[in-house]
Amino acid sequence: MIARNNNFKKVLKFFLFFPLIFYYGKRSYIAFDEGFYALQARWILDKGNWIIPLWWDDYVLDRTIGLQVLIAKSQQIFGTNMFAAYLPTTIAAILMLFITYKLHEELFDKNYAIISPLILSTTYLWIDYSHLATQDIIYSFLVTTGIFSLVKIKSNKSKFYILLFGIWIGLAFMLKTFLVVVPLAALLPYLFTKRTLLLTRFFWIGLIIGFIPFLIWAYYINSYLDQNIIFSLFGKFNVLANKNNFTNPFYYYFWNIPLTYLPWSIFSIIGLISNTFENNNNNKLILIYFPLILILIISFFSTKTPYYPLQISSILSLNSYIGVKYLFNSKKYKSAVVFITSKLIPLLTISIVITYLVFFKSTLNFTLKENTFMISGLISFAIAWSFIKYKSTLKESFITLIIGPYLLTTLLLQSGLFTDRSRELRESMEYLSSLDILKNQIIKVDKSSINNSKAQSKIIRISLLTPNLGEGIKNLEKMNQLDYAWSTLSSKETYETDSYQIIYDDKFLSPWKLIRKNR
Repeated sequence: MIARNNNFKKVLKFFLFFPLIFYYGKRSYIAFDEGFYALQARWILDKGNWIIPLWWDDYVLDRTIGLQVLIAKSQQIFGTNMFAAYLPTTIAAILMLFITYKLHEELFDKNYAIISPLILSTTYLWIDYSHLATQDIIYSFLVTTGIFSLVKIKSNKSKFYILLFGIWIGLAFMLKTFLVVVPLAALLPYLFTKRTLLLTRFFWIGLIIGFIPFLIWAYYINSYLDQNIIFSLFGKFNVLANKNNFTNPFYYYFWNIPLTYLPWSIFSIIGLISNTFENNNNNKLILIYFPLILILIISFFSTKTPYYPLQISSILSLNSYIGVKYLFNSKKYKSAVVFITSKLIPLLTISIVITYLVFFKSTLNFTLKENTFMISGLISFAIAWSFIKYKSTLKESFITLIIGPYLLTTLLLQSGLFTDRSRELRESMEYLSSLDILKNQIIKVDKSSINNSKAQSKIIRISLLTPNLGEGIKNLEKMNQLDYAWSTLSSKETYETDSYQIIYDDKFLSPWKLIRKNR
């Protein structure tokens, strides 16, 4: 009976995450980066080319083909639908939560182990990228797995975990190439304490196993190239390391991480500080030095994006757990924390709702569903945290703190704001695809019209929603009579000649129009 109850509790814990992981409405891609990868995956299936990342008929040699292959293979098995495209990210998100759970057990104890993954799953950054078909959650899961394997290595006899620590490095390289150096450098203090593992054959066997996908891919792609693919990949790394469109000031992450880690940021910071007084040096190396060194390294890196810190999000969640525990067990700070969380934050949240309804609701083009879910989520969050009491036990405080972000995140996710990000464009394409005149029509793309970032962003999303996508053509002169194509040809240009006819023009697809060549 006891075993049956324990199994039931484990199943119940798993189902807690369902509304945070699975979205039950319609989806649409954003252009960068998920739309780009999804389009490359589509070309893998259409052209049968599993080796070279493409942009229409041109090679894209600044990245590997790891994620695109995962998306294409998923769609090959489960059908060419969007659920299958997101499946690699979804699986990685689930595994990342599980590894966070196991890390909690290893670093602390089995009590409240469910809290750390719940904190992780209700942070803005994690929920955002766990619903994007990009590399970032998969890469972060691999980094978290590497940390977990290090923690599990008690001696040279921990063969499986030594092997696992070697494997994740190669797999992560297949996704992010040279950026894998960043978490490894941040782990150096901890690696120094277990430096003998680098001398074991199991580590090197694991390293070789992890690099097998990259080595196979590099072997086959190099037969198409004049120079080794590693030079092209290093060229991309060099671009990222120097000034570019994503260059930000050194202090970028000092405000961006607290913002994107809401609503748990302050608890995580308190956890980081309180961990400095702990006696367990190994825990300090993982919980304090690893995230701080990583933040310092990426702060020196020229390219700075919100998702680079995603690889430390599990560690920040563990620190948030410690921060909550410290504050709500503290006689000195508990009354102030209870006042802020149960009074000020709910009041601020309700003020945000009122401000939105009065000033911004009419200007933002949200649907009734999106508005209802968003407002309900914010109100639920405010109500839940208003029940935090000074006399509550630590367990009751944890439950109340989790319920608010859990309801908010669940309702925001199910509203479609995190998943149907190009809703208006999707609706336009659904209407267009329903027209009888376009049934089974192959639609080409005028590549000469892709001359700026706006045009590129739109054509990526349009192409993914075009049922019968044709080839990219250099210019409209390459079209045959009665061919259809996406182009930015203006109405004036079509008026001046009767060679082309605009079949469909929509403000949400602008600057692109569907045209047909008449003669």
